[in-house]
Amino acid sequence: MAIPRGHRFPVAFGEAFPQGLVLMGEVAPDTEYQSREDRSAGRPVRQKVDEVTGKRQWKATVTDPSEVNSKRASFDLVLLADVQPVPTTAEVLPGLRPVELDGLTAEPRVAGNGEFKYQAYVFRATGFRAAGSGAGSRPSRGAGESEKAA
Repeated sequence: MAIPRGHRFPVAFGEAFPQGLVLMGEVAPDTEYQSREDRSAGRPVRQKVDEVTGKRQWKATVTDPSEVNSKRASFDLVLLADVQPVPTTAEVLPGLRPVELDGLTAEPRVAGNGEFKYQAYVFRATGFRAAGSGAGSRPSRGAGESEKAA
């Protein structure tokens, strides 16, 4: 049995992001592309809706402090919710706040161009939880167990 293209794998937050994530800026609606003609005609901007869950899509830019490649450290995260998700933590610097995610899934994809392709993921979540809450945190490893290489 094959895994279908576009399958979303549930993943524990602490397993995907051992040092957590930092939200940069605010959560905003993820809107559909609007052509120049649509804008000039005054057509309203439409928010994207997830095909799998039927929930509205929101986007947020986050940084992964554990990523060693600076070009891959920051990425856009997709949040799926009927109403705009609100972070539960305070800013540590203007526009920066540590966050943890609920309902995290990862969808594998190929990124890059030409011979410089690499494995990447589209991360989606259903919302925020209090940072440092420990729910879904990284499990401890027993003797003889090792981490997977990325």
